[in-house]
Amino acid sequence: MRVIEFYGGYRAGRINMSVETFTPTGLEFTHGAAQKVKNLVNEEGNERLKLRVFVTGGGCSGFQYGFTFDEDVAEDDTIVEREGVSLVVDPMSFQYLAGAEVDYQEGLEGSRFVIKNPNAATTCGCGSSFSI
Repeated sequence: MRVIEFYGGYRAGRINMSVETFTPTGLEFTHGAAQKVKNLVNEEGNERLKLRVFVTGGGCSGFQYGFTFDEDVAEDDTIVEREGVSLVVDPMSFQYLAGAEVDYQEGLEGSRFVIKNPNAATTCGCGSSFSI
């Protein structure tokens, strides 16, 4: 299990790592996303909930992003902590999300978690699917 904790700033934080080498800036969990997760966790009344981000095959571009809340963390999951809440990514998904930013946006199209992924060669108009 890899734990990344950010308290603000670009490289501030604490990192607990297993044997593998990991770059702490591998996945950005923005303030806006952390605040939304915190609000949703508080509404549910279950502080064990974490936002799990994953990648699956499908969508109009080949891969698609998924979001769910999860109480469980596997030993090989990557955990990004910010402002007292956690974002969790499994190892298969992390290889596609390395260097990406997980944010929360509100706009005319509605409110949603979004991923800005520098690894994506093309994306779908809805922003939920991509190709490498």
